Amino acid sequence: MSDTVTKSLSDVERIKTASRNLRGTLAESLLDPLTGAIAADDTQLSKFHGIYQQDDRDIRAERRKQRLEPAYSFMIRARIPGGRMTPAQWLAFDAIGQRYANNSVRITTRQAVQFHGVIKRELKTTMQGINASLLDTLAACGDVNRNVMAPASPASSPVFAEVQAAAQSMSDHLCPRTGAYHEVWLDKQKVIDTADEIEPIYGKTYLPRKFKAAFVIPPDNDVDVYSQDLGFVAIVTAGQLIGFNVMVGGGMGMSHGEVATYPRLASTIGFCPPHAVNAVAEAVVTTQRDFGDRTNRKHALLKYTIDTHGLEWFRDEVNRRLSQPLEPAREVGFTHTGDRYGWQSASDGLWQHTFFVENGRVADSESRPLLSALRAIARLNLGYFVLTPNQNVIIAGLSDADRTKVAYLIETFAIGVNSVTPLRGQSLACVGFPTCGLAMAESERYMPDLVSELDALLAKHGIADVPIVARMTGCPNGCARPYLAEIGLVGKAPGRYNLLLGASFNGDRLNRLYQENIDEASIVATLDVLLGEFAATRRDDEAFGDFLHRSGHVSATGTADDFHVAAVATR
Repeated sequence: MSDTVTKSLSDVERIKTASRNLRGTLAESLLDPLTGAIAADDTQLSKFHGIYQQDDRDIRAERRKQRLEPAYSFMIRARIPGGRMTPAQWLAFDAIGQRYANNSVRITTRQAVQFHGVIKRELKTTMQGINASLLDTLAACGDVNRNVMAPASPASSPVFAEVQAAAQSMSDHLCPRTGAYHEVWLDKQKVIDTADEIEPIYGKTYLPRKFKAAFVIPPDNDVDVYSQDLGFVAIVTAGQLIGFNVMVGGGMGMSHGEVATYPRLASTIGFCPPHAVNAVAEAVVTTQRDFGDRTNRKHALLKYTIDTHGLEWFRDEVNRRLSQPLEPAREVGFTHTGDRYGWQSASDGLWQHTFFVENGRVADSESRPLLSALRAIARLNLGYFVLTPNQNVIIAGLSDADRTKVAYLIETFAIGVNSVTPLRGQSLACVGFPTCGLAMAESERYMPDLVSELDALLAKHGIADVPIVARMTGCPNGCARPYLAEIGLVGKAPGRYNLLLGASFNGDRLNRLYQENIDEASIVATLDVLLGEFAATRRDDEAFGDFLHRSGHVSATGTADDFHVAAVATR
């Protein structure tokens, strides 16, 4: 067991232990008419059910002056392995967004859907609507394995369907077994005494912290596999899936000013055949369950468990839990990240179309009625939808005749991607203000305007057609994976950001802190100079992040990132 058990457990561990397998007093909290919030302990447990309590920070100060409680609402996140949905499920989520959640649907960077602004008295009805679509929110958040990511584009590989199926299987295998979800939200009767209920993988206290897993098919790295706690990298030979390289210990989260926290790239520990995926996943998860830090939540992620005990120790412990140890890893490489927009043909001859969704917010605007257009496409009941790790939407599995029908609606609603610049098409942003309680600065609402300014710089320097990965988050937790961006912006305070530069375009190198706590004018001025030099001295097909390393603007220390080196030096 963990060497931290003699220390005081974190308060969240107390809450989980006393929760009766995630039940807590959620049912009672929902019935309390005197507040728009739920009980404090229940706010931790609700995350395991896919729910975060939030409030509108834009009006928080005004409500305090009026001696009113905060304008509480809830974010609900669905669990959608590999991001795959039927047209009927898309329509159900669209209807939920219209009725309960600010008339929008937000796609996350983990191929799921979030609804914002759901008030307490409509929480259970919304959850039941999601369940009626044959999807759920169980384990979309909390100290468990969360939504399992997988390649989004069927055109990426002939083994796409196999890898998507593996993601679904692993998601099912690692899903909590508690009956709390069905009892609280679906009004199901308890069928087993809580004291006798068993969580075969997680135990009574689940994991020390959140856990994220993904599958990827090289040479595309659309899921940012190096950012995952657990990654399965498909090895394909002669068009056949022969197995997966296993990667562990990636993670984006850190805290400003705390050198012992840092983003980390995942490390490869071996190879497994396709049939062993679930067993390997369980071995990794249970190793983290038993040895992860339960005393300090900022040190409780898998990446810190590995760095505390060592990668070789971790590999040995995983192998000890397997009937067949991991084999040596195969050679693999990546050349691309992000999505390819517009029409593409898959190996089975079917068509797909990738729609650009800025920062994942599917809504109608005067210039681009995207929500209405996707609703009309879903009503055709053709093919299937796939949410991408880069917050976009694919409609796939279309015959030639289907393509004609969808193309007509794309033209009718004018939602094509011809006007999307390479920079905008590679940009990501988290939600940030006004709802995220962790946000220190704007993100989703500000990123489009900043991209416009940066696009103007690219045009000025004659490199408007060069794709550059740019990402922004309102805090250092890294939900939009900013530490793997060639241009990363991390919120420090309202209107101020840390500027990080120099990650690789294919997502296998972290960026470096370049300037700290700067405002928009400084961001634009700094990038104006660097982009000008890039345009003047760029080598053939050289990416911006690679140029920054070659030219010495950021340190060229390989894949060992400065965050990690600094943190290790303090121990």
